[in-house]
Amino acid sequence: MIDFPILSLMTALPLAGAFFIFFIRGSEEIVARNARYTALYTSIFTFALALYMLARFDGGLADFQFSERYNWFPSLGISYHMGVDGISVFFVALSAFLTPLCILASWESIKSRVKEYMIAFLVLETMMIGTFCALDAVLFYVFFEAVLIPMFIIIGVWGGARRVYSSFKFFLYTLLGSVLMLLALLTLYFQTGTTDIPTLIENPVARDLQMWLWLAFFASFAVKMPMWPVHTWLPDAHVEAPTAGSVILAGVLLKMGGYGFLRFSLPMLPEASAYFSEMVYWLSVIAIIYASLVALVQEDMKKLIAYSSVAHMGFVTLGIFTATTQGIQGGIFQMISHGVISAALFLVVGVVYDRLHTREISRYGGLVKNMPKFATIFMILMLGSVGLPGTSGFVGEFLTLIGAFKANNMIAFLATSGVILGAIYMLVLYKRVVFGAQINKDAAKMPDLNPREIAIFIPLVVLVIFLGIFPNFVLDRMAPSVAKLQAQYNAGLYTEQGLESTDHPEVLINE
Repeated sequence: MIDFPILSLMTALPLAGAFFIFFIRGSEEIVARNARYTALYTSIFTFALALYMLARFDGGLADFQFSERYNWFPSLGISYHMGVDGISVFFVALSAFLTPLCILASWESIKSRVKEYMIAFLVLETMMIGTFCALDAVLFYVFFEAVLIPMFIIIGVWGGARRVYSSFKFFLYTLLGSVLMLLALLTLYFQTGTTDIPTLIENPVARDLQMWLWLAFFASFAVKMPMWPVHTWLPDAHVEAPTAGSVILAGVLLKMGGYGFLRFSLPMLPEASAYFSEMVYWLSVIAIIYASLVALVQEDMKKLIAYSSVAHMGFVTLGIFTATTQGIQGGIFQMISHGVISAALFLVVGVVYDRLHTREISRYGGLVKNMPKFATIFMILMLGSVGLPGTSGFVGEFLTLIGAFKANNMIAFLATSGVILGAIYMLVLYKRVVFGAQINKDAAKMPDLNPREIAIFIPLVVLVIFLGIFPNFVLDRMAPSVAKLQAQYNAGLYTEQGLESTDHPEVLINE
């Protein structure tokens, strides 16, 4: 335990920083400089609190830790309830880790409305951290939906030529699914009389109602991930978003859908999750293969990495709904790993875009000659993305596929083809950008990474290698919470209205 409300402090601190920036006055240059430094220092201090929380987190406990609970609407049974377990603690840390890197990445590229941009990013950080800490369904919904507002503004104001179209598409897709989630939460409240997430998990509703609730939650979380076929907003959002917007979108926002499945669908609606698992398997495999094939023919670097994110999220949903130890742990680890690697890859694109102002792969080539540091870092991140042993990408995919083979051999076989396709499109991208003849003279004159860019990439590269060599740093701390999740899931299957054990044999496999 910690003798101060660390989760509330981490959640409120970025908001306080945004409030301070709002009142900065002076010339445009002074306001921009002070806004940048205030946002950077605020995000660094928030990350320091996240590291302290991670150091004090007891990896041997399955229960929620650092809990805070205050009456919010006592007459309605709604409370301000915060806490983290072995599943959510790493997503909180990931959110706090990426935000200062995004602010540094925007240091020179964002030149207009810097004050408003930094406010939007700090508000976004508050909403992300709050989403992963919330243990009341209403509080979760507030944070989950509020994320859309600053992200909508970041894409719509500081994005590319089609930024308005992309921002509205992103907003409408995600909002439509979330309306159905709100209906599901209201139904749960009227059925149980509470919005407390741990209480809802301990009191599953009847099987027939679970089916409808599961579909309502699925509509929201599938769009957020995004799963095929509701993924079409993602490539547009990534292409038009500024570099830091793409980083935080791929690094954290996509993980909220997977986190929702882990926090709501599996433990609260176990029978429905078992019933629909076959559908999720096939949707996941289609996403893995289809997105990989589409990535192969892309000429825009951002769009290629965006489609690779759809494919990698397919592994996540596949692993989660196998309901096996390796599958769930692999899905969570894959989300953490993808959050680091995809964020870094979008920063890689941002580096060359800031110099040449184009994302077309054909405009580059031979960058290893004039940008050897860039080529080296790009290589490590590319190998992490394809799942090379010794990188974090390997651990998540390997565990996910083990869980998939235990659940369905055919699905696992098809999903494995995505690993091969992933290696192909990433290697082709790297070859075309880094090697070959330098046809474009402007590309040949581009300078190598500067100290600020190196400072951004070093922690990302170190984390990719560290998690690849020492995955137990994460796996051991999440294991008790995953075991508890499985126990809740399995217990829900064997109620009087539940499934017989022979109806869904894969759920019996816990090891």
